[in-house]
Amino acid sequence: MKVVIFCGGLGVRMGGETQLVPKPMIRIGNRPILWHIMRYYAAWGHNDFILCLGYKSDVIKEYFLEHNDALTNDFVLERTGGEARIELLSDDVGEWRATFVNTGLNATIGERLKAVEPYIGNDQAFMATYGDDLTDVSLDAMTEEFESCGKIGLFLSVQPQFNAHLVTTGPDGTVQAVTDMSKSHVRINGGFFIFRREIFDLIEPGDELVEETFARLIARDELAAYEYDGFFGPMDTIKDRQRLESLDESGRAPWRIVGRGRNSPPGGA
Repeated sequence: MKVVIFCGGLGVRMGGETQLVPKPMIRIGNRPILWHIMRYYAAWGHNDFILCLGYKSDVIKEYFLEHNDALTNDFVLERTGGEARIELLSDDVGEWRATFVNTGLNATIGERLKAVEPYIGNDQAFMATYGDDLTDVSLDAMTEEFESCGKIGLFLSVQPQFNAHLVTTGPDGTVQAVTDMSKSHVRINGGFFIFRREIFDLIEPGDELVEETFARLIARDELAAYEYDGFFGPMDTIKDRQRLESLDESGRAPWRIVGRGRNSPPGGA
């Protein structure tokens, strides 16, 4: 399936770094988180991407236009007759196809998705995700669930990844329970989606995808959640980024050990 990635947001909670680069270009190790997301999808055989650009779109375009793979892979440099030839000894990307679409500086997620409808072509289904979340969920398993449920949309449902306590009170305000959020039954949208193309008929101008558009899907009984309790790594804050970098540096980043037997080597680029 094609994969739509929403790359146009401001990322204001990441501090001053997003004044220089868009959030999807913030690095985890020696690669932008956007690259990690694309590498994850490609490991499952989904390597045709549609990037919904907005804030500092030129930075994303320049990275893909100018990046030299020799900077992140082992290689042999051979100079013959004044000319240099580079032979890569490893390839941490593989075969990708990416369509870069400027979907507006202040567009909502729903509007960004609607803007790339022509690039889905005749495909009856496609995947979508934000440009700042990582996971190790089996995309094969998600796809099987999507096909069997027959709904227009399916999204990854995960437990919250922040420290907080859920407070339950009675009508008079008396506290009945205080529960660690990680031990509660609360689940949130994990930001990994699969849609049938009928989703485009339900998007109206100004829609936030998971609010107005999802409300229409719910009213039609056309939305399913795929519950997953494995690794989920959002990058909403600087602390989140530090966690992801620590995992990447350890050589045990869960999102890099995925796919149909095409695992990245420990500590690889």
